Formats: sequence, structure tokens, C-alpha cells
Amino acid sequence: MSKHNPHALSPVEKLGYSLGDLAANLIFQTLVSFLAFFYTDVYGIPANAAATVIFVVGLLGAFVFTPLVGLVADRTHTRWGKFRPWLLWTAIPFGVFALLAFTTPRFGEHGKVVYALATYTLLMAAYISNNLPYSALSGVLTGNMDQRNSLSSYRFVAVMIAQFIIQVLLLPLVLILGHGDKAIGFERTMALFAVVGTVFFLVAFFTTRERIVPEAAHRTSIKQDVADLAGNRPWQIMLVLTVLVFIALALKGGMYVYYFKYYLDGGELARFLDASGFDRFIAGLNGFLKGIGLTGFQWPSDAPTSAFSLFSAGGIVCMIVGIGFSRRLAERHGKRNAFGGALLVATLCLLSFVLYSPQSVGLVIATYMLHGFFYGITTPLLWAMVADVADYSEWKNHRRATAIVFSAILCGLKAGLSIGGALVARILSAYGYVPGQAVQSAATLHGIKLSVSVYCSIPFLLGVALLFLYRIDRRTETRIEQELATRRAARAGT
Repeated sequence: MSKHNPHALSPVEKLGYSLGDLAANLIFQTLVSFLAFFYTDVYGIPANAAATVIFVVGLLGAFVFTPLVGLVADRTHTRWGKFRPWLLWTAIPFGVFALLAFTTPRFGEHGKVVYALATYTLLMAAYISNNLPYSALSGVLTGNMDQRNSLSSYRFVAVMIAQFIIQVLLLPLVLILGHGDKAIGFERTMALFAVVGTVFFLVAFFTTRERIVPEAAHRTSIKQDVADLAGNRPWQIMLVLTVLVFIALALKGGMYVYYFKYYLDGGELARFLDASGFDRFIAGLNGFLKGIGLTGFQWPSDAPTSAFSLFSAGGIVCMIVGIGFSRRLAERHGKRNAFGGALLVATLCLLSFVLYSPQSVGLVIATYMLHGFFYGITTPLLWAMVADVADYSEWKNHRRATAIVFSAILCGLKAGLSIGGALVARILSAYGYVPGQAVQSAATLHGIKLSVSVYCSIPFLLGVALLFLYRIDRRTETRIEQELATRRAARAGT
């Protein structure tokens, strides 16, 4: 296939590259969904202190680590390329620091906060050093935008698989591997993820190839890179959009575990699990595992944990279905229009959560599945749009700086993640949350409900409005691709 189209990617390369996303998201999705819960309910750090750690490290990652790694990665030159070697260099440190960040040494309250701050900082530095070059790699594997859309679909199926593992299986794994002790369970689970992630990063390194190599004459200074970004209006819009999207994702993702543990009625959760056949399925699974001698791997009987797993599974399956429609909709309507329309409908689904009572378990799960389908359409498009912004910069300025474009967007991701993650703990504290207390106050329950509905919808709605200012539509995408291809062919022929 590559004889006819040098920018075509084989299924092996797409699959190998996507495994890097699966590996990174085993950690990233854990941070989004469970870091606040781990700090407050497992390690025993006060909510305000946890919020401060998440916020400070997130901003450090966004505005210190990310730009530094972006500038260095764009100036990396090895026999393996610019971005691929970073996967090799960071695979093991990433896993080690992930394990340390979810280990619970017995310190006093101050010592715990210091330990959390130190280990989360190391993990953030390793994550950025790995994930920024990995993300930028997608912009140099191929210059064909349809191939880029296809690659995005592969990688975000991998993201959904990782999300399924984390949101559906993490808490049960923690309880199983820790024999009911969540602290031990988190440590053992993260050790498992560290080993798997290291292997997958190495596979991604060995199966990919960088095809777009900037000419030596086109190498730029840091000053030129920053000036190019300052004049890149689509990049500015994508930066703000990324901040808004990840504020919403971190806020709702981090609050769901509290929503199921404290807001939804425990008796109604148990009845729904029985009526839906989930309990019968789990009984059969436990019987099978016991029959083959795996008596230590029995699914826990905790109803909120099981209901949260079922809720997450339904949403993720629907997201994967939505991803299947993403490429077709983007090719027909352009990435911007497909992204904005799907995000709007997904947000309306979230808003409806404000109407649901603690007994509305079936409606909660059904609505989240609908939300998952429409949000799944947007998932591959965000990063494909960022790659388009890198092409736009090259098209406009006749200079390519892929990593600095991605690093600037990842600044937004980290800022959004830190703000959203900190908001989880701040909101809980503001509404009077007491860690470990079986029954929370009415005010706390109201704050949890608003967080998974109104509060997390506001950033999404602002993002939809912002897209009206984004000018790279389907026609512009095609023009940029064709003109860049002509320039590159002319350079290759000289």
C-alpha cells in the first residue's frame, strides 16, 4: 500500500501507535477519575489539601514541564526521529512514578501532603515527557488528513479500552488485589499497570516510523516558534477549547465515584443490579473463577462499586460506538462541525442529571449511555484538529514546529485537568463533605448533584460557543493538505 501512497499507515502501525495511548491512559484515566478520591478517602489527606496538591502540580505541569518538553522535543534529532525516542526513554520512569504516586507510606498529615506533592510532581513530569512527544508523533507519521482521522479512531478506541478498564474494573481490582484494603489494592493495581504500560510503550516505539521530517533550512528558533503560535488563531481557539473540555472531564469524572457512593440510594442501586441481571451475571462469574481455583478473584459485593462499574461500562461501550461514526461525520461535515454538534448533544444529556432523584438509577445509566455515544464522536476529533492546527502553522508560516503546537495544547489539557480535579475537592469541601462518613449532609449531596450536571456542563457549553470562531472547516482542511503536499513534493524533487 505504501508504494502507492507514502503517507498511508498500515494497520500494524496504527495498532502499535494506539497501544501507547492505552498505556498512558491507564494512568491518566486513573488521575482524572480517582486521584481526589484516593487522596481523601484512601490516603486520608484533607479535601482542601488534596485540592491544593492537584491544582499546584497541574499548573506546574501545564506551564513549566509542558513548554520545556515541547521545546526540547522539537529540537531532538536521533536516528529514530524526533519524537519516537521519547517513548523509549520514558517508558520505565513513567511506570515507576505512577506506582509511587499511589503508594501510601505511613506519615502524619503534613508528611502525607508532602509525599503526595512530591510523587505527583514526578509522575506529572514523566507523563508529559512521554505523552507530549507521543501526541506530536501523530502529526509526523502521515501528512494525509484522512489517514490522520483513521489513526485518531484507532488510538481513541484504545483510550476507550483504557477508560473501560479504569472506570469499570479499577475499584473491583483494588478491592480484590487488596483483599478489601484499598490502600494495598491501589498499590498492587498500579504495579500491574506499570508493567503493562512499559511493554506497550516499547511496542509503540518499535512499530512506528516518522515520515514528515522538516528540512534543515526550516528549523526555527524558540522566538520564531512562539511568534508563530501568537499569530495562529485556530491554535488559540483550540487551546481554550482544550482547557474547557478537560475542566469538564476532570470535574465530572472525579465526582462520579462520590455520586454513586453517597448521592444515589444504596437500596435502589441493589434492586437495579438484581433486576437488570447484573447480580446473576456476577454470581456466574464468581462461580466460574472459584471453579478454576481463582478464589481470590471474587467480584466484590459492594452495590455502589458494582453500579458504578455498570454505569461506566455502558457509557464506554456507547463511546466506542460513537467513535465509529466520527471519521465518517468528519469527512462529510468537517471536524469542527461534527465536534461541535456532538458535544452540544452530549452536554444536554449531562444537564438532565440535575432533574434526577437518588432513586432514578435506571434513568441515570440510560442518560449516561446516550451521553457516551455523542461524546465518543468528539473524542478522536479533538486531537485530529490539533494536528490540523500544526499543518495550518506550516501552511501559513512555511515552518513546521509540531511539538510546540502540541505542547501548548497540552498546557491547556494539564491546566484543565488541574482546575477540574481541584474543583472536585474544593466543591466537596465547600459543601461540607466529611471523608469516610457513611451518610453525608443534604448540602453535600446537593453539591455532588450539581457537579455532575450543571457545573460540568458549563465548560462544555462555552466550548461549543467558541467553535463558531474556529475557521478550519472541511474546505480549508482540503486546501491546506493539497498545498502542503505540493510544497513537500517540490522540496523532495529539488
